[in-house]
Amino acid sequence: MLDLQLLRTNIATIRDRLATRTFDLDIAAFQALESERKILQTRTQDLQARRNGLSKEIGRIKARGNDTSVLMAEVTAIKDELDASETRLAELLGNLNAFLASTPNLPQPDVPVGASEADNIEIRRWGKPRDFDFPVKDHVDLGEALGLLDFPAAVKIAGTRFSLMKGPLARLHRAIAQFMLDIHTIEHGYTEVYTPYLVNTDSMTGTGQLPKFEADLFKILRPDAEPLYLIPTAEVPVTNIVRGDIVARENLPLKFACHTPCFRSEAGSYGKDTRGMIRQHQFDKVELVQIVAPEKSPEAHEELTRHAETILERLELPYRRIILCTGDMGFSSSKTYDLEVWLPGQNAYREISSCSNYEAFQARRMQARLRSGKNRTEFVHTINGSGLAVGRTLVALMENGQRRDGGIDIPEALRPYMNGAEKIG
Repeated sequence: MLDLQLLRTNIATIRDRLATRTFDLDIAAFQALESERKILQTRTQDLQARRNGLSKEIGRIKARGNDTSVLMAEVTAIKDELDASETRLAELLGNLNAFLASTPNLPQPDVPVGASEADNIEIRRWGKPRDFDFPVKDHVDLGEALGLLDFPAAVKIAGTRFSLMKGPLARLHRAIAQFMLDIHTIEHGYTEVYTPYLVNTDSMTGTGQLPKFEADLFKILRPDAEPLYLIPTAEVPVTNIVRGDIVARENLPLKFACHTPCFRSEAGSYGKDTRGMIRQHQFDKVELVQIVAPEKSPEAHEELTRHAETILERLELPYRRIILCTGDMGFSSSKTYDLEVWLPGQNAYREISSCSNYEAFQARRMQARLRSGKNRTEFVHTINGSGLAVGRTLVALMENGQRRDGGIDIPEALRPYMNGAEKIG
C-alpha cells in the first residue's frame, strides 16, 4: 500500500511513475474522496468540540439549578448530525483504503521502463547449455518412459494441471527441497519455519494478494467462520509473521526459509504450459523472506537473489538473471529479478525464481514496523524470493541431466540425499 500522505502531497509525480507500469491512477476519483473527507473531518471535529462545550455548560447550569432543556435539545441535534458525519467519514476512509489497496507499488528509479516481458533486461548468465549428441527429450517424455511420471493418474485423482511422481523421481523431488533448506539454513543464515497452508483474509490482504488477485486463489468457504485461502506461496504466511508487530531494530534482519506446497488456480492461463509440470495448480517451493530496516533493503534484495542463484550453481544448472521492466513487475513489487533456468526440452530459459523488494508496500498493509527511537516507529521493508521452485528445479535436472539410454544423471550435490545414487534409470 502506498503512503497516503505521499498521494496527498505529490499525486502528479505518483501518477507519472505508475504510468510506467501501464497503470492509470484516477486522480479525479482520489481528489473527490479527499475533498469530501476534509470537509467531513473538519465538520465532525467542530461538532465534537461543540458537543463537549455544551456538555460542560449544561453541567454548570444544572449546578446553579437552572433550566437546561434548550441546550439539551441542541446536544441531541448535534448528536444526530455527528452520528451521520462519523458514519459517512468511516465510509470515505474505507473507500480511500480500497483505492490504495488497488494501486500498485512504485517502481524503483533503476527499474527499466517497459510494457511487457519483451522489455525485460538480461543482467548476466551462468553456465553453458549442454550440447547433446542425441535427440533431446522434455521432462514429460523422460518421466513417462521411465514409468516415474503418471499424469493420467493425477488427472483421475484431481484433474488437469496436477502430477503424480513415483519411486526415485519422487525421492529426487524431496531431496531437492531438503538440499535447498540445508544450504539456506546452514550456509545462508535463514531460520527454517513451518507455517499453515491455509490463511485468513487479513494475511492475503497484508501481502497484496487481496483484493486484486482473488480469482487466482483457492478459497475455502466455511458456514460458521470467515473463509480461508490455500496459500499461493509461502511468502504469505511467512511475511505475515510480523503483521501488527513492532520489531526492535537490533533484532533485524529477520531471515526465514520455508518449504510448502503452493496452490494457484491459474485463472486466465488456459492454453499456457499445459504440458507437464511447468504450470500447475499444486507445486512445492522453498521460499526465502527477509524483514529488514529500510536502509538495508537494496543490499538484502541483492543478497537474497544471490542465495537463490547459489542453488542453481550447486546443481550445475545454467541460468540467467533478468531485471523485470516496470510493465512486467508484480503488483506489490518495487524491483524484481527473475532467475531463468535453461530447459533443453524447450530450448529456452524459463523462470525458476522471482526475487522482489517490496520496500514498505506490504509492511504498510500489515502495519509491520520497527522501533527507531524512544517514541518513533517506521515501517520495515520486506524482500522475498523462491529459493527455488522445487518442481521446476526437478524439470531442469531431468532435462539437463538426461542420458542417451533414457536415464537421468543426478548432480553430485544431491547424491548424499539419494543414498549415493548417481543416476535414475
